[in-house]
Amino acid sequence: MHPDDERILKVAKEVIIKFIELGRISPSNFETHFSEIFWAIKKTLVNARVVDPEKFLEEKDK
Repeated sequence: MHPDDERILKVAKEVIIKFIELGRISPSNFETHFSEIFWAIKKTLVNARVVDPEKFLEEKDK
């Protein structure tokens, strides 16, 4: 497992816990929601890394 995946799992767990506390997710549909939240977080992080910060700032200054 990639070290980032472990971090993503922890974040997804915290999100799920918060949703359960708020009554938005129940333990019976945990598996479906956990997977969706995990992949949403992972896609967001991967997309954020695709951008080279230096190149982004150079283009922004033009």
